[in-house]
Amino acid sequence: MEISANSALAMKQSANLQTATIKVMKKQHEMQQIMIDMVAQSARSAPPSGQGTMVDKSV
Repeated sequence: MEISANSALAMKQSANLQTATIKVMKKQHEMQQIMIDMVAQSARSAPPSGQGTMVDKSV
């Protein structure tokens, strides 16, 4: 079976589009993981000393 030039070009374009889509999805996942790690790290860290020891009622 012989593949025409147009069919070969269409297949190559489709493969390139799929590759680009996968790369974008991987990058989005990586960015989401970075954000989750940042939020988790700040949630685990202890508050600075003195913070939360008394209520400021002067306002």
